[in-house]
Amino acid sequence: MSGYADLQVNGYAGVDFNDDRLTADAFDHALAAMQAGGVTLCLPTLITAPAAVLQARLHALDHAVAHSRLGPTMVPGYHLEGPFLSPEAGYAGCHPTAAMIDPDPALLARWTAGLRRPVLLLTLAPERPGGLALVRWAVAHGMVVSIGHANAGPDVVASAVAAGATLSTHLGNGLPRVMPKFDNPLMAQLGQDGLAASFIADGLHVPRLALRAMLRAKGHDAVLVTDAVAAAAAPPGRYSFAGMSIESGADGFVRADGTLAGSSLTMAQAVRNVVAWGICDIAAAHAMASATPRRILAPALLYHGIA
Repeated sequence: MSGYADLQVNGYAGVDFNDDRLTADAFDHALAAMQAGGVTLCLPTLITAPAAVLQARLHALDHAVAHSRLGPTMVPGYHLEGPFLSPEAGYAGCHPTAAMIDPDPALLARWTAGLRRPVLLLTLAPERPGGLALVRWAVAHGMVVSIGHANAGPDVVASAVAAGATLSTHLGNGLPRVMPKFDNPLMAQLGQDGLAASFIADGLHVPRLALRAMLRAKGHDAVLVTDAVAAAAAPPGRYSFAGMSIESGADGFVRADGTLAGSSLTMAQAVRNVVAWGICDIAAAHAMASATPRRILAPALLYHGIA
């Protein structure tokens, strides 16, 4: 069986991928720890930041990947989670709302110009002005588009899928605690056959019974991700994440000012969790962590000629 593929990882083993001072040596340290845990492919993920800061972080990451030992084989490209997200209360998570902006293809093109490796996955809120246009542009330029941190109802979700969106980012998270019972972004995405969905199976981001229901609803289109930050594969304590101070507790939670800020989950533990919780067998769990994310990423890899 092939190794794990993590489509959303912000940092690992004490290393923050959202650091514009990221070095190749530090990045190799993180990748080696991921590889030791069974991950053979990953998309380093950058979250919302002011435009100039995000561009600097993206190019620092690209430089670290290109000059690292493991990056050229483990990192085909990047995941950009923001800044085209919803700043409405409950949807932002730990993303800084002041840095969120309306979708803009020209801006994204400028940020990614000159990168050695492409942005392969883009998470956005399609209900924002220009959202559907950016979905179409991003797909046409070799990106997989995912819906996340979005207040998008059924009609907008359906329009986003028609425009080319194929994934939901950490479904069940990036949502308010209180929403209408049925007419809400969670149900709109969960019931949309055109969307696969990623899930953080740590028992903290989504309760086990809810995770079981959502994984079974998505079936063969369910994907496990870690949404890991520097606290993953590292002892409890304080770490940096995209300029924020975060704290990883003994309970497994990673918080920034009381708000969940990524996770300390490893992919191997996510696979063990869904099996131990009786959600699926080991073969299905491995598929959610390996074959399925690779299948979802395949169109973008093909576009860019990445084997």
